[in-house]
Amino acid sequence: MRYFIHLSFNGTNYHGWQIQKNAPGVQAFVQEALSRILGNATAVTGCGRTDAGVHARDFRAHFNYSDNPLDCDLLTYKVNAILPQDIHINGIFPVPENLHARFHATGRTYRYFIRTTKEPFLKEFSAAPGTYADKLPDMELMNHAAALLVGTHDFTSFAKLHSTTKTNICTVTEAFWFTTVPEFAIEPLWVFQVTANRFLRDMVRCMVGTLLEIGKKKKPVEWILQLITEKNRSFAGYSVPAEGLFLWEVTYDTFKQ
Repeated sequence: MRYFIHLSFNGTNYHGWQIQKNAPGVQAFVQEALSRILGNATAVTGCGRTDAGVHARDFRAHFNYSDNPLDCDLLTYKVNAILPQDIHINGIFPVPENLHARFHATGRTYRYFIRTTKEPFLKEFSAAPGTYADKLPDMELMNHAAALLVGTHDFTSFAKLHSTTKTNICTVTEAFWFTTVPEFAIEPLWVFQVTANRFLRDMVRCMVGTLLEIGKKKKPVEWILQLITEKNRSFAGYSVPAEGLFLWEVTYDTFKQ
């Protein structure tokens, strides 16, 4: 029987979701905890990779278990008791045998958070003011530019070089900036939200860096179209730090949980 795991993690201390040879990955901790409780080696497949230091509010994974049906609430409790404090299982539930956490995900939403001032409570989960220098960028310009990212394009200019990905074509369904003020924040956070069917390595962080260049009026809005046409990473903006990036939501057409 196949089960889905809904989890969240603070990526600060990890080199992404995926198992690494010489560095900690979230996947290894989840697999180890499940295997220990279930009494046999249990492979866990995630909905995708994440870069080192990137967080996940909504991450999905699946595993198979062939014995008696599991008490999912009890299993969730036991796994959380073993996992580090920065990894939390929100729920485990049965799904159809053929449902795949990665290949059947139809949408992924990322959010990138930027502090607009010194924030003692948000340092670990948002990029520093230095990300955009001393002067706030023009959000209206950045939103005009972000709108040009929407659609099905070759995002080679926004992908990390030397990637083994077979295709760099992705379909972006939304891309925009907004502000939000958490209760414990001093000033509003600037947030970039982007949703697509798939993402390339470093793609969101490069998008943010590129849009900030436009917001600082170093480049025109139309630069986005040029980058899409050029298909050359060296032409795009810088890649912003990982700590401000969250995998915010993963969606599936077949179910909502």
